[in-house]
Amino acid sequence: MAMSCKDGKQPLNMDNGKYVRYTPEQVEALERLYHDCPKPSSIRRHQLIRECPILSNIEPKQIKVWFQNRRCREKQRKEASRLQAVNRKLTAMNKLLMEENDRLQKQVSQLVYENGYFRQHTHNTPLATKDTSCESVVTSGQHHLTPQHPPRDASPAGLLSIAEETLTEFLSKATGTAIEWVQMPGMKPGPDSSGIVAISHGCTGVGARACGLVGLEPTRVAEILKDRPLWFRDCRAVDVLNVLPTANGGTIELLYMQLYAPTTLAPGRDFWLLRYTSVLEDGSLVVCERSLKNTQNGPSMPPVQHFVRAEMLPSGYLVRPCEGGGSIIHVVDHMDLEPWSVPEVLRPLYESSTALAQKTTMAALRHLRQIAQEASQSNVTNWGRRPAALRALSQRLSRGFNEALNGFSDEGWSMIGNDGMDDVTILVNSSPDKLMGSNLSFTNGFSAVNSAVLCAKASMLLQNVPPAILLRFLREHRSEWADNNIDAYAAAAVKVGPFSLQGSRVGSSGGQVILPLAHTIEHEEFLEVIKLEGVSHSPEDPMMPRDVFLLQLCCGMDENAVGTCAELIFAPIDATFADDAPLLPSGFRIIPLDSGKEASSPNRTLDLAAALEVGPVGNKASGDHSANSGCTRSVMTIAFEFAFESHMQEHVVAMTRQYIRSIISSVQRVALALSPHLGSQAGLRSPLGTPEAQTLARWICQSYRSYLGVELLKSNGEGSESILKTLWHHSDAIMCCSLKALPIFTFANQAGLDMLETTLVALQDITLEKIFDDHGRKTLCSEFPQIMQQGFTCLQGGICLSSMGRPVSYERAVAWKVLNEEENAHCICFMFINWSFV
Repeated sequence: MAMSCKDGKQPLNMDNGKYVRYTPEQVEALERLYHDCPKPSSIRRHQLIRECPILSNIEPKQIKVWFQNRRCREKQRKEASRLQAVNRKLTAMNKLLMEENDRLQKQVSQLVYENGYFRQHTHNTPLATKDTSCESVVTSGQHHLTPQHPPRDASPAGLLSIAEETLTEFLSKATGTAIEWVQMPGMKPGPDSSGIVAISHGCTGVGARACGLVGLEPTRVAEILKDRPLWFRDCRAVDVLNVLPTANGGTIELLYMQLYAPTTLAPGRDFWLLRYTSVLEDGSLVVCERSLKNTQNGPSMPPVQHFVRAEMLPSGYLVRPCEGGGSIIHVVDHMDLEPWSVPEVLRPLYESSTALAQKTTMAALRHLRQIAQEASQSNVTNWGRRPAALRALSQRLSRGFNEALNGFSDEGWSMIGNDGMDDVTILVNSSPDKLMGSNLSFTNGFSAVNSAVLCAKASMLLQNVPPAILLRFLREHRSEWADNNIDAYAAAAVKVGPFSLQGSRVGSSGGQVILPLAHTIEHEEFLEVIKLEGVSHSPEDPMMPRDVFLLQLCCGMDENAVGTCAELIFAPIDATFADDAPLLPSGFRIIPLDSGKEASSPNRTLDLAAALEVGPVGNKASGDHSANSGCTRSVMTIAFEFAFESHMQEHVVAMTRQYIRSIISSVQRVALALSPHLGSQAGLRSPLGTPEAQTLARWICQSYRSYLGVELLKSNGEGSESILKTLWHHSDAIMCCSLKALPIFTFANQAGLDMLETTLVALQDITLEKIFDDHGRKTLCSEFPQIMQQGFTCLQGGICLSSMGRPVSYERAVAWKVLNEEENAHCICFMFINWSFV
């Protein structure tokens, strides 16, 4: 084997055992060949020798050895570079942790001092005497945050005074003990992929703090974070109304910011802010901001219609350069979102520091990391798009959904109203800016006929349904809630032509194929293309089925994340799929609410009229257990957009209203089936409580006893109801499939539904072949005749797939033929023994 040499030279391995060095010209030629093909085949190596005369005296075997050594050196170089980067990151993180430990030590010392002072003072003072001299010490976490200062004016000197005070208070939160920070629920102790995240405890408003490392220079970090609409998707706009330079090289900016409302049940928020950018003596860059209030006698901003003026307490970003490149960043968000202005049922959302951390503080770090990764990657992902372009598409989907959901009049939206029967609200937008994009797609013979866009929106309260699970179901089982005719109508707004499909097939249901497009580096957001097969028709040939394509954004599917908002947003796309293509987003947003308060009955998933009343709405007398069982509540908001011709408005409004009602009904049914709190009792009422289900359970047990000679169940009674109940609670997964050319599942017990990750409602969308891999399908095909002839068969352990695509292992399986009363084959029953997710 040839040995590596310094200075780019390498010995030549000769048959006589001696080593001969390559000439610089040979090394240069080999390097050029290596960049074109780092792992040439035997035929390619012979071809290289023939095409390059300078290598004619080298044997193919030695060429092979050179390439092996070259690949080894490349691998070692990359590994060394990776280890150096990891070492730099660990060094910086260690410094960050030491600073965090120092801050905690100071906080502990301060609390010990306050505790001793309080004990001594109360011991020497009669309890009946109220001495307020110690208030500033006992409540030090609050009092010194809002000191009483004389009013300032709007002059540069007055604004600088406010800015310097903001800087001091921000730093005391970012690195000091001004606020008691506690570890965010659900976050692993110590540094992780999201940095060190904490939430406020016992302070005014809601607060969140994060510390982390990003691979960007401090000035670039500050530039990105100051452009809030690009990374904070709830931010509608930030207007810089005035900029004042300071003597120390900093800048003071007066800002007006608007935030979208996350649901139809609350107004948006706006802020009148002062932002101060400066450089500290140690070279750290600081961007801090706070709300300007009338008490400061500074410049004011009048109230704006449809917005509630919220307050931002001193917040911002501390960015320090990191040795070896990159930055260490401290992010602090501290706000008073005026929860009094929203219905009682939504107040936990506006009083939750965890929600603030998830959607704002951690979003800032995730965006910075994504920008850093995009800067280091030049590769093109699926569909020929770079990561930055895909990120821009996902931002457009999210922003378009927020625009439709809020429906501001200054963007051209006007309300038609509702018919008094439900909470569905209809908006229409006829502004040229809104229509310009949707009409661009009508080219090549298609006229621009659309003259307006309609949006239908509604909200519903969900009880005891994890948002991540419900979102996954909506994503994977579109046929359970969507109407193909409506999908085809929405797709008619864009010209769908030949489409070059790329990517692997992730899952399908009811003519739906999911094609992955991209995802963020945190694996918390997915951008994909949905192909709905044959739901539309070609204008040239109405009898010819045509596929419809949707661009879809999914986020919040992590069941373990606390306070995460789950979203499923989609829009029809045309064959060109340009980055600036028109998008009319529609979809769902599920926002979790705190579970500490009483909630209404799980059976009432819509009825927002009662939920919007102030005060608790739980009804213990009616058997509502969700109020005291640690259950979760969430609010789902639905918004759908359609382009239409103005003369068809009445027809489109009626169609859309009916469609939204059908979606609400479907979501209610699915939420009821997915609710773990209801468990098997909800399923037994419908459809398992029917006589047909009891009869099927009896046939399953009788056939098992007839073919295998043993009892399937140890039932406590002989009645059909008792048999069904015991079968439903059986620990092994038992499921039946039809006797058709393409068998589909018709029944499953609770373990079977858990194994398939589905519900009784969606069970019939799953075919038998979908749950087996290639080996399992071949085994099943070979064993199926034996089941029909002998009546049963035993299958060896293996791997199958749930409806969500997750692998499931099982120790063994039994399949048997189920006979009805006339001894005719009714279905095939499978029992998977000792199954578990891999």
